[in-house]
Amino acid sequence: MTIEKKSDTVHLLKFKDNSELLLIGTAHISKESVNEVNSYIEEYQPDRICIELDKTRYSNKKDTQTWSNKTISKVLKEGKGFLLLANMALASFQKRMGNSTGIKPGEEILKAAQLAEEKNIPFSFCDREIQTTFKRAWRKSNFWNKMKLLATLVSAAFSKEEVSEEELAELKKADVLETMLSEMSKELPTIKKVLIDERDLFLSSSMYNAKGKRKLGVIGAGHTSGILKNLEALDEGKISSDVTEISSVPNPSKIGKSLTYIIPALIIGIIVYGFAQSGWDKGLKLFSYWILVNAIFTGIGGLVALAHPLNIIISMLAAPFTSLNPTIGVGIVSGLLEFKFRKPSVKDFDSMGDDALSLKGWYKNRALHGLYVFFVCSIGSAIGTFIGFPVLLNILA
Repeated sequence: MTIEKKSDTVHLLKFKDNSELLLIGTAHISKESVNEVNSYIEEYQPDRICIELDKTRYSNKKDTQTWSNKTISKVLKEGKGFLLLANMALASFQKRMGNSTGIKPGEEILKAAQLAEEKNIPFSFCDREIQTTFKRAWRKSNFWNKMKLLATLVSAAFSKEEVSEEELAELKKADVLETMLSEMSKELPTIKKVLIDERDLFLSSSMYNAKGKRKLGVIGAGHTSGILKNLEALDEGKISSDVTEISSVPNPSKIGKSLTYIIPALIIGIIVYGFAQSGWDKGLKLFSYWILVNAIFTGIGGLVALAHPLNIIISMLAAPFTSLNPTIGVGIVSGLLEFKFRKPSVKDFDSMGDDALSLKGWYKNRALHGLYVFFVCSIGSAIGTFIGFPVLLNILA
């Protein structure tokens, strides 16, 4: 494979089978990127356009995603609340960055697809399904790494720092989203492997296998280096283009799955042992302390989130028992109750994207507030469990 560097972010690749790929690296929120993609499509006249999108994200970008009480409640019941929060935080980050320049995130990708349709040029969705990417990252992370991931995304989403077009020109060399993910990867190498390295390989394989002799690829600039390396290795036969393994969601680790049952079993065992060996007084003391510690920290979470008063009371009563049940956490109970006590309006759902840009919006918007209550109460209960376990051991000693 030969590489002709046309600019810092544009490369013309020629493969052994005489096919070509014009690879354009863009900043997903830059006006210049939108114009650049338009210009290169007109000039290069490709027979296929490869875009850094999956079908789901493409549909969401074309047709604004509609939320409802029913859909969010379903997500919580399915245990995917943290995954939804990660999606919301990432979308908020890109939206905030786009607001700085008046460009919707990924507009240049949509422009490429739009021009392809107008000119009857076939185009391919070359990215891995976003839910697969997030689920793989989520599944491969332990609890604390998941919290770090959410904290990083939330801090990026709520940052007040403005980004100028001049700064974007520099950031274009390493797309803003990829820059954030790269920073995140310093503390979360597993996340980096899934969000960047695996996607580089998936994108490379998809573009390499796409039909056409004169292809044009539109990607985030942060992927350029990794994709160039992978495409060269693919053309030389040094790596396989089979991406079956990284296209699937791994099963939960046996250790992680076991712990969700072992910890509740140990706590129940300690309390039962207290009753059996030391009588009712010690047993009741153990049980009371367990209820107290879990209820207090869940209640603190509810107060921080400004949950409905009845929700706080019910969640505090439920926390000591849901924390012993591997199939449901108190956060799910708290989130669902918040949606019941304070039903979101149509306006709340319609404005979720804009309101998610500020912490105030997560309190004001009832749809977002329900998710926020879920998150904070989940953290409170988790802290209560980690503190309560050694407290019980100390009482038993």
